Amino acid sequence: MSVNYEGTALVLNCGSSSVKYQVVDTTVEEPLASGLVERVTDHSEAITQIIESLSASDSAVDMDALTVVGHRVVQGGAEFSAPTIIDDDVEREIAKLSTLAPLHNPPNLAGITAARKVFPQLPHVAIFDTAFHSTLPEAAYTYAIDRRVAKEHGVRRYGFHGTSHSYVTRETARLMDRGVHDLSLIVLHLGNGASAAAVQGGRSIDTSMGLTPLEGLVMGTRSGDIDPAVTLHLARTAGMSIDEVDALLNRRSGMLGLTGYSDMRDVWRVADEGSHDARLGLDVYCRRIRGYVGQYYAQLGHLDAVVFTAGVGENDEGVRRESLAGLAELGIEIDPERNAGRKKQPTLISRDGSRVQVWVVPTNEEREIALQSVAAVT
Repeated sequence: MSVNYEGTALVLNCGSSSVKYQVVDTTVEEPLASGLVERVTDHSEAITQIIESLSASDSAVDMDALTVVGHRVVQGGAEFSAPTIIDDDVEREIAKLSTLAPLHNPPNLAGITAARKVFPQLPHVAIFDTAFHSTLPEAAYTYAIDRRVAKEHGVRRYGFHGTSHSYVTRETARLMDRGVHDLSLIVLHLGNGASAAAVQGGRSIDTSMGLTPLEGLVMGTRSGDIDPAVTLHLARTAGMSIDEVDALLNRRSGMLGLTGYSDMRDVWRVADEGSHDARLGLDVYCRRIRGYVGQYYAQLGHLDAVVFTAGVGENDEGVRRESLAGLAELGIEIDPERNAGRKKQPTLISRDGSRVQVWVVPTNEEREIALQSVAAVT
């Protein structure tokens, strides 16, 4: 059965105090409009403001041409494994899943509720960050804790950044002139939040983020992988509460905790000035990525390409170089000249003859949400 990706979507990404939006005609590359509403206290007012802005602009968007409203939802749990047309029951399920994503699902849901009132005549589709990873095998998503406790409280690996991994997987297959089902890829989404995914035949078989986006790679302010007993140790010896440890690991760790900076441009600047902490932070950051590349290579058994994407992955040649350094024996070799500079367009950066290709592929999560939303209703 063929999938129809032709239509026009209003894409909404609703946070607690902001709403990012795009209007995407899926038959053209560039969005028809995009913007950000900040300091949001009422999502209905924010969406009304978006409509006024779209209608009043010099190149006003024809709101009657909209096919669908696509909503980013962070946590879909085990219940949602595909784009889902939203009704009242779906809203209630998303609300229940807020226990797994208390910072993200409530504002996502507030935006959905508001948009359904403003656009009652249009279908609304939820695109879940976790859905792409619903194909993880049981051994990949299961944590080694008491099974009854895990089942009762939904404790398992869910994975995130699914729309980015999905878009980049399909785009890489197109660039390599290969069928997506014929490829084994490692996709490295490196931004302020960062995750790795092993993708085999278009399906995620492993990913670095887990129950929450805290697990896995070192990030801007998040620790990534850590001995679980660290939290117990800090509670016992430092008298830290659960909320204090949560804030430490999510907001004051990662590159910020190691170097004092969460922006990689600042980290490289002070490293070049001789900062030991900054140099150590970069080594820790890249070593963790390299470890995941080796782990996922082993899980896949065969690797066609490593793909960098997102803000750091697309723009930081040093991170790309050092993350894959020393992997020539695995067939992974970066060409220094091709790797140089920021990449605004898809770029092959591996050496000629490298057994495994290395690509930089800019992500486009809003377009992916639009494509999936249109396909869900047409």
